[in-house]
Amino acid sequence: MTDRGVDLSALPKEVRDQLAELDLELSEGDITQKGYEKKRAKLLASYIPHLPNVELSLPDVQRSPGHSADPSPSPEAPGPSTSSASRHHRAHRSGGARDDRYRSDIHTEAVQAALAKHKEEKMAPPMPTKRRSAFVQSPIDTCTPPDTSSASEDEGSLRRKAALSAAIAQSLQSPDYWINRSVQSSSTSSSASSTLSHGEPKTHPLPQPPPAASLLADVLAHTRIENSVPPDVTSSTPQERGSRVDLPPAVKGMSRGQSRSSMLDTADGKRKGVPVSSRVSTKIQQLLNTLKRPKRPPLSEFFLDDSEEIVEVPRPDPNTPKPEGRQIVPVKGEPLGVVSNWPPALQAALARWGATQAKSPALTALDITGKPLYTLTYGKLWSRSLKLAYTLLNKLGTKSEPVLQPGDRVALVYPNSDPGMFWVAFYGCLLAEVIPVPIEVPLSRQDAGSQQIGFLLGSCSVSLALTSEVCLKGLPKTPNGEIIQFKGWPRMKWVVTDTKYLTKPSKDWQPHIPTANTDTAYIEYKASKEGTVMGVAVSKISMLTHCQALTQACNYCEGETLVNVLDCKKDMGLWHGVLTSVMNRIHTITVPYAVMKACPMSWVQRVHIHKARVALVKCRDLHWAMMAHKDQKDTNLSSIRMLIVADGANPWSVSSCDAFLNVFQSFGLKPEVICPCATSPEALTVAIRRPGARGAPLPARAILSMGGLSHGVIRVNTEDKNSALTVQDVGHIMPGALMCIVKPDGPPQLCKTDEIGEIVINSRAGGTMYYGLPGVTKNTFEVIPVNQAGAPIGEIPFTRTGLLGFVGPGSLVFVVGKIEGLLMVSRRRHNADDLVATALAVEPVKTVYRGRIAVFSVTVFYDERIVIVAEQRPDASEEDSFQWMSRVLQAIDSIHQVGLYCLALVPANTLPKTPLGGIHICETKQNFLEGNLHPCNILMCPHTCVTNLPKPRQKQPVDVGPASMLVGNLVAGKRIAQATGRELAMVEDQDLIRKHQFLSEALQWRAQTDPDHVLYVLLNAKGVAVCTATCAQLHKRAEKITATLMERGGLNTGDNVVLLYPPGIDLIAAFYGCLYAGVIPVTVRPPHPQNLAATLPTVRMIIDVSKAACILTTQPLMRILRSREAAASVNVKTWPTIIDTDDLPRKRPPNIYKPPTAEMLAYLDFSVSTTGMLTGVKMSHAAVSSLCRSIKLQCELYSSRQIAICLDPYCGLGFVLWCLSSVYSGHQSILIPPLELESSLPVWLSTLSQYKIRDTFCSYSVMELCTKGLGSQTEMLKARGLNLSCVRSCVVIAEERPRLALTQSFSKLFKDLGLSPRAVSTAFGSRVNLAICLQGTAGPDPSTVYVDMKSLRHDRVRLVERGAPQSLPLTESGTILPGVRVIIVNPETRGPLGDSHLGEIWVSSPHSASGYYTIYGEESLQADHFNTRLSFGEPHTLWARTGYLGFIKRTELLDASGDRHDALFVVGSLDETLELRGLRYHPIDIETSVSRAHRSIAESAVFTWTNLLVVVAELSGSEQEALDLVPLVTNVVLEEHHLIVGVVVIVDPGVIPINSRGEKQRMHLRDSFLADQLDPIYVAYNM
Repeated sequence: MTDRGVDLSALPKEVRDQLAELDLELSEGDITQKGYEKKRAKLLASYIPHLPNVELSLPDVQRSPGHSADPSPSPEAPGPSTSSASRHHRAHRSGGARDDRYRSDIHTEAVQAALAKHKEEKMAPPMPTKRRSAFVQSPIDTCTPPDTSSASEDEGSLRRKAALSAAIAQSLQSPDYWINRSVQSSSTSSSASSTLSHGEPKTHPLPQPPPAASLLADVLAHTRIENSVPPDVTSSTPQERGSRVDLPPAVKGMSRGQSRSSMLDTADGKRKGVPVSSRVSTKIQQLLNTLKRPKRPPLSEFFLDDSEEIVEVPRPDPNTPKPEGRQIVPVKGEPLGVVSNWPPALQAALARWGATQAKSPALTALDITGKPLYTLTYGKLWSRSLKLAYTLLNKLGTKSEPVLQPGDRVALVYPNSDPGMFWVAFYGCLLAEVIPVPIEVPLSRQDAGSQQIGFLLGSCSVSLALTSEVCLKGLPKTPNGEIIQFKGWPRMKWVVTDTKYLTKPSKDWQPHIPTANTDTAYIEYKASKEGTVMGVAVSKISMLTHCQALTQACNYCEGETLVNVLDCKKDMGLWHGVLTSVMNRIHTITVPYAVMKACPMSWVQRVHIHKARVALVKCRDLHWAMMAHKDQKDTNLSSIRMLIVADGANPWSVSSCDAFLNVFQSFGLKPEVICPCATSPEALTVAIRRPGARGAPLPARAILSMGGLSHGVIRVNTEDKNSALTVQDVGHIMPGALMCIVKPDGPPQLCKTDEIGEIVINSRAGGTMYYGLPGVTKNTFEVIPVNQAGAPIGEIPFTRTGLLGFVGPGSLVFVVGKIEGLLMVSRRRHNADDLVATALAVEPVKTVYRGRIAVFSVTVFYDERIVIVAEQRPDASEEDSFQWMSRVLQAIDSIHQVGLYCLALVPANTLPKTPLGGIHICETKQNFLEGNLHPCNILMCPHTCVTNLPKPRQKQPVDVGPASMLVGNLVAGKRIAQATGRELAMVEDQDLIRKHQFLSEALQWRAQTDPDHVLYVLLNAKGVAVCTATCAQLHKRAEKITATLMERGGLNTGDNVVLLYPPGIDLIAAFYGCLYAGVIPVTVRPPHPQNLAATLPTVRMIIDVSKAACILTTQPLMRILRSREAAASVNVKTWPTIIDTDDLPRKRPPNIYKPPTAEMLAYLDFSVSTTGMLTGVKMSHAAVSSLCRSIKLQCELYSSRQIAICLDPYCGLGFVLWCLSSVYSGHQSILIPPLELESSLPVWLSTLSQYKIRDTFCSYSVMELCTKGLGSQTEMLKARGLNLSCVRSCVVIAEERPRLALTQSFSKLFKDLGLSPRAVSTAFGSRVNLAICLQGTAGPDPSTVYVDMKSLRHDRVRLVERGAPQSLPLTESGTILPGVRVIIVNPETRGPLGDSHLGEIWVSSPHSASGYYTIYGEESLQADHFNTRLSFGEPHTLWARTGYLGFIKRTELLDASGDRHDALFVVGSLDETLELRGLRYHPIDIETSVSRAHRSIAESAVFTWTNLLVVVAELSGSEQEALDLVPLVTNVVLEEHHLIVGVVVIVDPGVIPINSRGEKQRMHLRDSFLADQLDPIYVAYNM
């Protein structure tokens, strides 16, 4: 700790108080561990005795990777003199499209040092678990023994080094350091990876004991020490796979079979938590450790929990650097000189050279090998352009209707490899006075960004495209040979411009060449940060002035030679290589990109051969030439007077320039000729460095602090060189221009001299507008800067360049980044390029494919979040990749002080490309947000970077308590939340009630008075009645069973008997048989014959828990119970007596039992709750008759009625409706076992139609089956005559919050079949009271309300309008049954609540169960749930606690008695709720959001484990989409619920267990997850 050597008692009192307050904040979770340590350190800073030089000089060790401690270096690691060069040389061969832009040795050193420092403080994150089948990329599966030939000597030297540097080993507790060494000292990645993935574990030094036990898991995960790795519970085989033993547990392959076979059995089979050796628990332990770990961005400690403002903006840090300079003064460029022989227009220059210097070379093009292909002279260029101009104006269309008019826009589609055709087309258009719009060649219909190019063509209304014959042949065609319609493009007419198709102009035709004016000359495309492509229009006068300014700045002379490596269609390649060169009769040698890829030295050779004076390159060209220069002996670059670096404005260009100079100075390159410049599509050239005088000192560099830059302030970096940015100037601004620096956001206010801002330019030589987009144009091309007071500084409009920079000493311009690469995170600016550079400096050689890395930000939860996506090399091992990702996190955290939100690796070559092969950032971001990126590795770190979550809530004392005034039924000014069903009238069935207190008597009475009345009809899948039962038949069948029970069962009155039957009439008969015999029936769902292992243990458990004396069942089920298969999962020898009731003798019992009192037990109702608890409740005879009477009244049931039931008849209200209700009320029940729907989906609906049923009862699973399976077949069903207009009530029986989305879609889908939208409603029951609400026939329609989810988390109910943000629709659970009273109670204080509160639903009713049936008779639990009193208010009533949260709202509707109707809304089970950050969450709400996150999420479930939110999502798509879900799930939960997901588990469909009522068994899922039995496709541990 920081307080070593501090005597706390000696501190001043106020400091001690502040420390005590901090400890309290930490203990209550208001502050993170890191925030705590930081604040504590600050408080104690002035009291700590300083220890001299504690720090080891670590970076030095890190910095000399080439040197081996061994005097004779191994062949794989050449000595320091050659190592870097040869490494670079090989790296080039593998092609490096992008990593070269940012290669900076200084920065690499800084990153390595930062990582080393990081290692001392931090532990590594847990590695994700991935199913091996999902991603075949990783070569770990095919492990080979260590390749001793290449690795052993290297390891030997490492070992000796290890012995030498024991001190350093202490500070490097993780093997990352060794990995580093082997990466850097071996020149090829293959040997490095063989050393790493298969090297013997002995080479790693033992880690020092970590400071706290909690580090242990982290160390385990990252060190390969044989004995300390936790056993891998996923593999059932002993560790035979010799060479694989040394991998960390998380990387081991696991097949489904293995992981299934190793289900963890704890000692006595009960849930006892998780064995420590399980892989998941180790992972989660690691994850928790990463959470305990201090975090970099300090969490805001100032959150106010206000429902209006979810997010609190952190208070500004007083130490933030602020600009202190004076206001900047606009900078003026040198005046633009007037030269007498400058042409009046660019076409005039071409005309002049074409006539007077026809033989002079204009352009030399190279073939793919770098040899000259053809040379175009000025004469040829002029004559061909003339022909094209004539053809365009006169030969397309007819004389009266020409296709093109002057001023029309024309697309130029030419490949880079054919500059000659492009030049002719461009100048041909200028001569014809049509406006060329050069674009890239589209390669396929689905090109990245092709739609945006379509937007450009549309906004410029282009309908004609010029191209070459070769190019046209290469375009994608439809089967009948036409060019396909590219996505988003307008209809195009294609014109081929090869010479043979052009017409020679007639003698009298001359092109019109007016003096340059403000008409548009050409349009250059530009892609914005959002991906839209716009056209910047450049007027004729701007084009000419720009050429003049460049000529003056670069001092171009007539007849010079220029080598151009850039794209000649746009930017510098066009301005210098096509326009200015023609104006000055320069000979341009164009080196296309394709040539550079094949022969990187080609441009240097051209300079040497042609003694070129000027070369136009990008940093990558410098880098490539440097890599390849070994092959060249005789290269001389002394002829160059100006080496223009086009992307010199990129801060990372400085190291490329230096390195190039280093290598080529010996080949005659002069230091002063390197000229970086800054350009922008809108302002064209902004600034360029003029060549220096021979021997003059080179311009100074700015070494800036990255911290300062992130606050937009210039601070020279002195102390921490790791976070410094070295920037070179881009020279002075262009002749004739005026420049200011303004604030990049908000009004264009002038910056101070030490402030970074956007460069704005006023010049005649810039673009004039975004063509066809006047709105956007105004904000970019017509900016008038304002001073501190907000007053405009003048009249002249400036153009925004999109460059961020400042003016240095001597009016030199420095650029530090671009607006489009700007990421604003928590009000600090970071530059995407800087982050790419840092990521590349973390030795990506083994992981990242060709340095292809994209950085962008996404907005999640009110702030920008940084995402890095890189392409992974095909041969990268899982572990290398994970290692690299963790280190990038650390490096960016150390150097940029910003947390990454997500780091993803995708397979090589899968990121969308721009036409020149770069990464298309916008499309990549789009794919990321839509879940189309398909990563193969992903690391999410929301915990470190999401710092704006609301402060966790402190539980407040509830404002309704014994101290409140209770006046009537108002509590503290609010109505008490209570509601009552109507009175249980006894009038109508007075005789029945008086005679028959018991159901068994009711059946006997019906058998006598109406023997032939059919009570039950059982249907099969075809809808055919397979069995019916009249009152007499049912009575006789029950008597037979009673006789058998008495004979064979040897039972006493009150014994429990298990009924094990499929849904049907046998079950009903057996139930009444038990009542007749005086024994207590327990209905149990029979085991599934195909899945005995999963279903039989539950049956066994209920039989054991209920202490059943006997089992009644059918013959097939009896055979199953005694079968071999059953013996595999339970002990079949200890079943109680089993009696099959299939063929019973015709006997009558001597007498029928009549209970002495109605309080005696009638039956036991066993059910497994969603939390996985098996509970049995006791139902007395009195409760049964009261419940049946209540249902009869509510649903108006009597003998002449028919109802259809499609429910499971084993527990709850389903059992009551199936077995009891008909016997009581006398109506006919048509029974449809839900299982029959699996073989014939429409059977339930066709029954309703065929029998003209008015009332039907079903479950959610049945409704879901019909919605998913029949939704698309309504037309066919209608044709078959299916009509549901007879149905007036369809009630879903459930013990959960009504599933509004499902009931609504069911109503909508079957509306066409006549189903009334008012018919569908829901019921609600619980364990303590099987039926609380049931939508009857008379009550008002169920109401729906929208509640605010933020308030609901605080247990408050606030109604909002439909469609309000954060609103949740809830529907009433049905009308409260007659005789039922409901009240909403605070579960903690047990006081009644007002109606604006969410609380537990308590119920008082004559049909509540009389208690739990438990083996041990736990009275306390029973009293707690069944006979509870309110803590105040109404102390005498006895209530039963349902365990569900809900609220009551008085509606505008009237009930039967004419009073306003009180509606009960069920929100969710109390046991299922998640307490996170002091708030109450309902899993279903989070799951609804998760299921919406991606089209491939079939189902999801959430639970918590030690304060971590775990989301399990079932993937219905292909496995390559698995990792797409991780960021989307994290985003949606953060956005909608303000929670950070700790673990995301992606599993196959059907893994989430669901009970017979269609409810998710989240606790079972949690147990399986922790016991590692899910066989997940992927587990992501969000850090």
